Amino acid sequence: MKMEGSWRFDTPGPMPPEAVREFDILIGKVVNQGNRWRILEHFKGYFGASGRSSSESWAESDLSSFMSQTADNAPLFIEAVYEAFESLRGDDDVAVPEVGRMNRILKEHGVGYEIRPPALVAVGIHEPISVPERYQSLDEQAQDIVQQSLQQSERLLAEGHPRQAVQEILWLMESVITAFKGLSAGNSTIEEKYFNKIAKELQSKKKGQTIEQVLNWLTTLHGYLSSPTGGGVRHGVDLKSGITINADEGRLYCNLIRSYVTFLMAEHHRMSQSSQE
Repeated sequence: MKMEGSWRFDTPGPMPPEAVREFDILIGKVVNQGNRWRILEHFKGYFGASGRSSSESWAESDLSSFMSQTADNAPLFIEAVYEAFESLRGDDDVAVPEVGRMNRILKEHGVGYEIRPPALVAVGIHEPISVPERYQSLDEQAQDIVQQSLQQSERLLAEGHPRQAVQEILWLMESVITAFKGLSAGNSTIEEKYFNKIAKELQSKKKGQTIEQVLNWLTTLHGYLSSPTGGGVRHGVDLKSGITINADEGRLYCNLIRSYVTFLMAEHHRMSQSSQE
């Protein structure tokens, strides 16, 4: 099955236990159609087992154990189930579920992946929101910096490093804000140099506009993620009361910041155009 290569080496997250139980039930319905021991061994092989169990009951127990181990990595678990079913599809004596049935389980339990043969793709909370390939008002050097940071953040998420992914894209957000320095805002020019100062200056000069509220949300998120008792991505984490960002939270924060960056760059383009008129 085709999938993001890094998922095979660093888990992007486990399967929800409820989804594992649903697939276990589905497998049981297939197993009960023929020689139980033979079909149990078939599924065991796809979940990483290398030897035959000593009895049918042990085969069932061993399969359950291998499924639990594989469930630590959701994409590999889904791959094992899908390929085990597909390899039986040509057997006239055994009916297997269609891909749509498997995808319903994944969707109902919010697993975050969808089977689109021959590939497994991230969806929902695990799917990055789209951003433009190029931002209109940036020069080539700045374009490269932005795109490299976005790609690095996604790579870190895929490799199972959500805190580092958030840290990277938070740095990008701070960098994007500095692009407003020197732009005209009404009758004056943005003069501050650093993230918080520029954000406050923009808010004061854009009162009543959407960007004022966006900057309010953005600075609140920035403060939380920077705090040792929040995300702990800038000033270290409080080892007694701090939190660890998990994969789902990492995707949430990265998607929020991707949306803020895109909005800010659209506003940057509008202000740049106004400054040139």
